Amino acid sequence: MLRVVLADDQDLFRAGFATILGAEPDIAVVAEAGDGAAAVRAAVELRPDVVLMDMRMPILDGVAATRQVCERTASRVLALTMFDTDDYLYAVLRAGASGFLLKDAPRADLVNAVRVVAAGDALLAPAVTARVLGELHRRGHPSPSLAAAISALTARETEVLRLIAAGLSNAEIAAREHLSEHTVKTHAGNLFAKLGLRDRAQAVMVAYESGLVVPGS
Repeated sequence: MLRVVLADDQDLFRAGFATILGAEPDIAVVAEAGDGAAAVRAAVELRPDVVLMDMRMPILDGVAATRQVCERTASRVLALTMFDTDDYLYAVLRAGASGFLLKDAPRADLVNAVRVVAAGDALLAPAVTARVLGELHRRGHPSPSLAAAISALTARETEVLRLIAAGLSNAEIAAREHLSEHTVKTHAGNLFAKLGLRDRAQAVMVAYESGLVVPGS
């Protein structure tokens, strides 16, 4: 059972999300929060699989709350907003969010997003994926330590990172590279450890920020 915390300052949105997710047999909404600080407290206390985090909330905004949740728990954050501005996209991913979805997405997309993020995969709203990846690449200035860590990856690990950034699953990477899925998972785990990555969303960010992958390639 996937355990979810809903954080949104608007009662109607929280009620709607709770109804949609509560109808799924494998998802349980374990708490609701009306501001960012309450969302952090709920995440720390309950350790949910996923926190659905609105970006514009009182006391603590969604970006700051996301940063605290990711620093203090192993919960995944799925950012939700009515706005598809680049600043929000970039900031919330930098804060550690594993996914970003617009609030007007179809209900099936919301349910799927929770499952995808809970599984450790990255998820970006299709309407804004190209823009955020371009922004990540444009702003990318890897630190010397990150650049050194990337250069220390093996050729196979580097290729797996490129393919993760291209959106391929482990199974798809295995088929493309003529490897077993277990071997791909091993390579992915090794490169995550070397680069200090939390999940596939961070892997995508590192690949674009470092210039290893270029938008449109």
